[in-house]
Amino acid sequence: MLARSAQGLYWMSRYLERSEFIARLLELQTRALVDRPLAEIHFGWRRIYGSLGISPPAGDLEADHSDDYALADSYTLAGDLTFEPSNPNSMRSCFAAGRENARQMRHCISSGMWMNLNLAWLDIKNLDIQDIWAREPEAFYAGMVRTIKTFDGFAAATMYRDEGYQFLRLGAFIERIQLMTALVTTHCRVPEGAGDHEWTSLLRACQALDAFEGVHGMERKPERILALVIADPLLQGSLLGSLTSAGSCLDALGTEAGIPDTAAAARRLVGRMTARVVYDWTDSTDRLRLLDEIAREARDLHGLVTGAWFEYATGERQA
Repeated sequence: MLARSAQGLYWMSRYLERSEFIARLLELQTRALVDRPLAEIHFGWRRIYGSLGISPPAGDLEADHSDDYALADSYTLAGDLTFEPSNPNSMRSCFAAGRENARQMRHCISSGMWMNLNLAWLDIKNLDIQDIWAREPEAFYAGMVRTIKTFDGFAAATMYRDEGYQFLRLGAFIERIQLMTALVTTHCRVPEGAGDHEWTSLLRACQALDAFEGVHGMERKPERILALVIADPLLQGSLLGSLTSAGSCLDALGTEAGIPDTAAAARRLVGRMTARVVYDWTDSTDRLRLLDEIAREARDLHGLVTGAWFEYATGERQA
């Protein structure tokens, strides 16, 4: 497979995964604006920006303003995170980048995948925050999540299981690993601290509330929540589930890379990361430090994948 095709598929799925992640958090946040206390609303904004590793457009968030000020502040923040063209981490910027990669990779994806993305892009490309704020912004964000989930369904149902499919999946899993570690560490480090509502919203953000209630019932202890979203092998979206899936993608790609030794190093690294969650999480006395280390290793993993398959030579390899 051409290195540029592999890279395009990899980045397409990374951008779309990030766009869905932002939409999911913004859906939760806009729902919270209706009836949650100011402290919880500010907790949510801090968690979103912290998870993305960026700062709000006006600097630090203040939690001691009036309800009217908080609503206006939320309007500005939602606009920045949803439609701001100068923000590369806005939901639309990420979706646009994913769609552009899909346009360039149309020969590698199915017509259903392309049609799904393109129709969604036509719907959102000219929108601004005022267009969705007066109606139900949470419904808009939920619709974006469904759009990207539908794209994933088309990919699973229609793509040929060759290298391209593995790169598409690998990009999504590496992005998910980075976002999951950032979300959990930010959640646990927000100065105001997390209450019951915030822990429930973390489960919703990780798409794990139903699974948690099925296993543990209605009592939501933070320890159990973290165990589920980080180290439960039966939850596909857990950190462990994403690491295991990334390892499976690398195993499927094998040594057919520009630099086989670098590809082997990537497989070893994801194996070590998986082992750290399986064997170290339960007994760790500093779990946030462990997550920080896994986040750093995830960036290293991206570098190894890039070096092994995308940037190994000035020319292209045709498999």
